[in-house]
Amino acid sequence: MDSPTSSAELLRDVTPTRGRAERQRPHRLHGAMFQPIGDEGRAELVEHRLVDAITRGHLVAGERLPSEADLARSLGVAPVTVREALLAVRGRGLVVTRRGRNGGSFVAENADPLAFARDALRRSSRLALRDLGAHYAAITGACVRLAARRADPSEAQLVRRRMERLDELDAEQQRRLLDDVQIELVALSQSARLTREQMRLQAELSPYLRLVGDDDDKRRAQADHLTRVIDAVEAEDPDEAVRRTEVMVAEVVDALIQLQTESN
Repeated sequence: MDSPTSSAELLRDVTPTRGRAERQRPHRLHGAMFQPIGDEGRAELVEHRLVDAITRGHLVAGERLPSEADLARSLGVAPVTVREALLAVRGRGLVVTRRGRNGGSFVAENADPLAFARDALRRSSRLALRDLGAHYAAITGACVRLAARRADPSEAQLVRRRMERLDELDAEQQRRLLDDVQIELVALSQSARLTREQMRLQAELSPYLRLVGDDDDKRRAQADHLTRVIDAVEAEDPDEAVRRTEVMVAEVVDALIQLQTESN
């Protein structure tokens, strides 16, 4: 299934293989993090985009970033802007640069997205978490409702086959696969605008999902919810697809508030 944004295709070409099939292509949320910035493209905005990609776990420790030229092309800015932004990100200790034949810019080994997520959770209010959940449920619910009405059942079956690989993957790969499946589901809505907005929200919610899905049982619970949404889309049942999505989001928000309470 095609990604809803062409920048993901660009990154697939410039991101080197990492030995495992699941890591041979970049995470779909790279598409959300690396959409063109255009005329607003100042170094601070590029820096913010890169920091977000690292702290939210979409670029993982040890992962090689695309070259300055490739980043500039995908973000729609000048190479000098990317160079300035990378200098600032290196100053934060999130990126290291290695010289030589196999050199380049790499995500620092000590860049722990869970630590960043815990800090973000501590700084968030319950109202803000519930508001994020409401926004996410509204957009994602609209997408799966359209998917149940517009998608061919065979398309939902393709998404289901992705889910069937879950038990073959390690914890990090599972987290990425669940994000991918959610985006593939909403892409079945055939609405580019809604899909782009959902991708943006998925990137915002993803670090919190890491906290909630930090053990096998919780990841399995999310996988079960997504499977039920796939069932509803395949059965052309928009009300059930929305209901399952709302239940999943409500459980995530409740779990985050519980984690927040326990950490205080």
